[in-house]
Amino acid sequence: MPNSFSKKNRPAEAGFTEAAAWRDVGAGWQPIFGSFRGVGYSFEWHDFYAKRDFNWASSFHPDCIELCLNLEGHGFVEGGGVRTDFSKSSVGFYHRKDEPLIARRTANERHQFLTVEYSSPFLTKHLGEAKSTLHPLVRGAMDGSTRSQVTGSTVRLNSQQLQLVSTLKQPPIYAAAQSVWYQCKALELAVTFLVKQEEEFFCSRQQRLAQERVEQVTFLLKQNLTTPPSLEELGRKIGCSHFYLSRIFSAQTGQTITQYLRQLRMETAAELLKSREYNVTEVALEVGYNSLSHFSAAFQETFGCCPGLYPLATSTQKAAPNKSR
Repeated sequence: MPNSFSKKNRPAEAGFTEAAAWRDVGAGWQPIFGSFRGVGYSFEWHDFYAKRDFNWASSFHPDCIELCLNLEGHGFVEGGGVRTDFSKSSVGFYHRKDEPLIARRTANERHQFLTVEYSSPFLTKHLGEAKSTLHPLVRGAMDGSTRSQVTGSTVRLNSQQLQLVSTLKQPPIYAAAQSVWYQCKALELAVTFLVKQEEEFFCSRQQRLAQERVEQVTFLLKQNLTTPPSLEELGRKIGCSHFYLSRIFSAQTGQTITQYLRQLRMETAAELLKSREYNVTEVALEVGYNSLSHFSAAFQETFGCCPGLYPLATSTQKAAPNKSR
């Protein structure tokens, strides 16, 4: 297929490779799918520990809009006098034209993030009709009228978006269909994050932030049933006071965080018992109970029968009314 760009139109990109930028992290940089030069987008996964400040800027392709979904670690991208700071569970984007941007990853931290690189022609081809809805930085890049720029802001990743990152690393699709699947995900992320942000009323913004924080709590608890983070640790991870976090969680869900964790553990225990692959002691340990008596008491209170009889006892209880008819 002929390339839609001549070398004359993209001299900086012609000899560019980002492999050298990631040489020090070795397997900590893993291209997942796509090709910036070929299909116009690419997904890349990064997972490494930085012993010293790490120069991240030399990996940015010329004439590229890059979206960064940051899971762990702190970093920044700076250009044109504007700086975007990345923290845990945040997402932002930036555009390198020809001149390099400035970017660093903080020393003595583990960094986990996924990047999606978009070429301007790819975005023009697929989102050209929706151009007016896109962020001005993206529109300028598509027109070729801007220099290297950063947005200066990030937004929080919600629980569904955090789970999407895991899905992108291990796609639930046959290899033959992955090119279509990944292109759809690239466009989904572009539509989600590269649009211009409408101004929110203060109360609407507070409500949205509260909901996102509650979603992050539920995600973290589901990921750590056996050793769940303390309320104070949840507050630190999510970036707010644990008193405030406890209050908004109760307001949003009608449960305290402790009550929600217990419900989550009981629901998981019930599913494990239904599978017949675990005995009661193993199930108790799987959901974070070191005391079998405490687990049995909690299970009895939740389901009305001891875990050793589940699910036979509950199915018998449900069937009983039918027998009396």
